[in-house]
Amino acid sequence: MSVMMIGVDHNRANLDVRGVFSFTKKMMEEAYARARELSAVSGSVILSTCNRMEWWLSVPHERGLKPLELLCGFLGVDADSYRPFFVERRDDEAVEHLFRLTAGLESRIVGEDQILTQVGDALKTARVCCAADHVLEVLFRLAVTAGKRVRTETDLSTADSSVIHAALRALEAQGFDVKGRKCLVIGNGMMGRLSANALIQKGADVTVTVRQYHSGIVDIPFGCKRINYTDRYGFIPSCDLVVSATSSPNYTLTVPELTAMAPHGPICLVDLAVPRDIEVEAGALPGFTLYDIDAFHIDVSSDRLRRNIALAESILEEEKREFYSWYNGQDMIPRIQSLKETAAKDVDARLTPVYRGIPLTGDQKENLVKEVDGAAQRMMNRLLFGLRARLPDSVFSECVQAMEHVFRDQA
Repeated sequence: MSVMMIGVDHNRANLDVRGVFSFTKKMMEEAYARARELSAVSGSVILSTCNRMEWWLSVPHERGLKPLELLCGFLGVDADSYRPFFVERRDDEAVEHLFRLTAGLESRIVGEDQILTQVGDALKTARVCCAADHVLEVLFRLAVTAGKRVRTETDLSTADSSVIHAALRALEAQGFDVKGRKCLVIGNGMMGRLSANALIQKGADVTVTVRQYHSGIVDIPFGCKRINYTDRYGFIPSCDLVVSATSSPNYTLTVPELTAMAPHGPICLVDLAVPRDIEVEAGALPGFTLYDIDAFHIDVSSDRLRRNIALAESILEEEKREFYSWYNGQDMIPRIQSLKETAAKDVDARLTPVYRGIPLTGDQKENLVKEVDGAAQRMMNRLLFGLRARLPDSVFSECVQAMEHVFRDQA
């Protein structure tokens, strides 16, 4: 069994390239259905966020598997055109990456909270789609556990750890203070709600777009006003700041519609979506300034943050050992089961003369044999797993091998 992943992220690809590989929920379901048909793949998990897309695979044998070609074939794009933007990791390197990623150490903003939820949600979606096998299930679950430990036992925060907070700090550094400003947030998903809350905390006058669904009223962050999504263009001319953060595959703001406006003053557009929500040419329109998600960075050079990163890495090493203890012991499970069954047969053989001397009916004798078999297997199970918990993996493997030879010699 091998674990591998291919991925594209903000370190290797710009926003437009990442947008090509951004997965909607429907696309994920279709991709998982396709992956389940591949005999060379035991399990898969897709992680798709604003900053990255990763396809995780559990494979019994690699057999010349070419995951990038499979991924690009599903999306209908040319693999060779995008190969330079992708990185492939296998086994130890892949495990190391996932643990660091979930802890926030690979994020654009170190220690940001969203990635922990996103990794957990990726596993949940794969589970619902019957895509994650037991290897990826355990790997992702333990990575999330490690990320939670890092979050509670270290301080990786840089004040507020999210892209919108970084965006607001960058705007403030340029003299744009949102306090008292009229702001519109397009999108009421996770990133939209986070943006609206951040603006409210800064003292902005915030309105959020909502779509009118048949299911009823849509909740919005406390302190915000609401307008229908379809009314956004009529509202924008009176705004100072517009943040768009949806998962829509289509533009929320287009150049023709913005060109037709008569803004009351300069308008700052902030696009936090992948793929883009706002046409990039909008930034060249008179009266508009456009920032995308790649425009905001953060300084991670403080001594305090470096110390906490070192502490986080030590926690990850400890948690990774737990995964490897489980992972490396997988091949022992069939051997342990075989030893338990062999021990039960050995006890049966030794007690057969005793059974003959006991005046029991056929059913009684059958039940007695089952009870003795069960007791023998439980005894062997307790012995073997007791040894496994107390011995290094190499020594335990030698013990199992010795027991196998003992039973073989007695056969």
